[in-house]
Amino acid sequence: MNQLAKFIEKNTNFYYGWIIVAGSGSTMFVRNAAATLTIAVFVYPMSEDLGWSRTLIVGASSLAGLLSVFISPLSGYLIQKYGSKKTLFFSVLLLGLSSLLISKTFNPVTFYILFGIGRIIFSSPVQIGAATIVAKWFINSRGKATGVLGLSHSLGMGLFPLFAQLVIDLDGGNPDSWRMSWIFIGVTVWLISLPLVFFTMVDDPDEIKPKSNSYLKFENDSGNSDRSSSSISLNKALKSKAFWMLSMVGFLTYFIHTGVNIHQAAYLIDKGINPLFAASALTIMALGTGVGSVITGWATDKFSSKKVYFWGCVWLGLSALLFLVINNIIVAYFVGFIFGMSLGGLLVIPPVVLADIFGKDNIGSIRGYSEPFVSAGQAVGGISAGLIYDFTGSYQLSFPMFGIVALLACLFIIFSSEKKITKPKMNLHQ
Repeated sequence: MNQLAKFIEKNTNFYYGWIIVAGSGSTMFVRNAAATLTIAVFVYPMSEDLGWSRTLIVGASSLAGLLSVFISPLSGYLIQKYGSKKTLFFSVLLLGLSSLLISKTFNPVTFYILFGIGRIIFSSPVQIGAATIVAKWFINSRGKATGVLGLSHSLGMGLFPLFAQLVIDLDGGNPDSWRMSWIFIGVTVWLISLPLVFFTMVDDPDEIKPKSNSYLKFENDSGNSDRSSSSISLNKALKSKAFWMLSMVGFLTYFIHTGVNIHQAAYLIDKGINPLFAASALTIMALGTGVGSVITGWATDKFSSKKVYFWGCVWLGLSALLFLVINNIIVAYFVGFIFGMSLGGLLVIPPVVLADIFGKDNIGSIRGYSEPFVSAGQAVGGISAGLIYDFTGSYQLSFPMFGIVALLACLFIIFSSEKKITKPKMNLHQ
């Protein structure tokens, strides 16, 4: 199945790793079928049509996040054993199917099962698989390559909600017009990603032995003091303070990420903003995410990954507080863009910092044990903001809470410092 890759490698001087980035980036793009911003578009029409509460609808995402806590280690194991290509292909296949079937749902149980499947795929196999295969193809410029993954995700994050809202509106605004939107989303997932994953993905550079392997050579003068070309085992990573502290940072930052994202469209509509403009604000936020991904990717190649993480958390907390000042669509666009930049950092820094500190050889299984913290944060953040709304009739208390959580994340990054983790000496493609 690597004939196309070998042909390209043999007949061009182009580094095949960038095609890997494109293929894995397509999965990051389409995973937004189950993103919090996408379901945010459906919260209002589904609650109106089906008579469900907002907490009930977003609870599907939260439940799936809790399940991902247990499934992420399994995803990491499957990726380590069978490779990212197979894992990503079957994940995208199942994601498209579950999206299609949501259009037929009439009760909460069915919806929870179907959206939960998509959300688990979003949180575990795609998130881990895409970053793992890129980490294996890049040591030099790892931050930039991961930044492109983040950019791919941000494009999907902006376009999927807008696409969903457009289909709903074009269907005449019927009470159940949201059903047709889910059908279009499922088909789009398959068309965009399945061919790229099937025909272009190669799990390891050694399978085609690229001639231009400068991207696999470690540059110890890059300015990133956390990066190394050597790797350590999963067991040793789990015994380190850095792993647990940084995993807690993942929990706290994604608590904020999901808490804001999943309720953002409903929050803007409550502020009197037209639903289509509210969806377009999510697109503006996604543009900010793309910009933030690229900038953060560059920064992690130039500076300590953990220092970049610290300042990213500061930005995340301050930008979440800015939602309190939104009173019209222009301010919503500005705040969304600023907050989106901080989300771009979250797409890039966690996989890069773990690969920098623990190496690339076992990063799939290591990510499998760190992602449950992210999934738990996503689950608790979304449901917490929903409960605040249900009890107070407003989201106003949510944003100060997010600012405090960001401060805690900064403290965990500071406490993650320890004596340099001992790694075996290795010479990779030197």
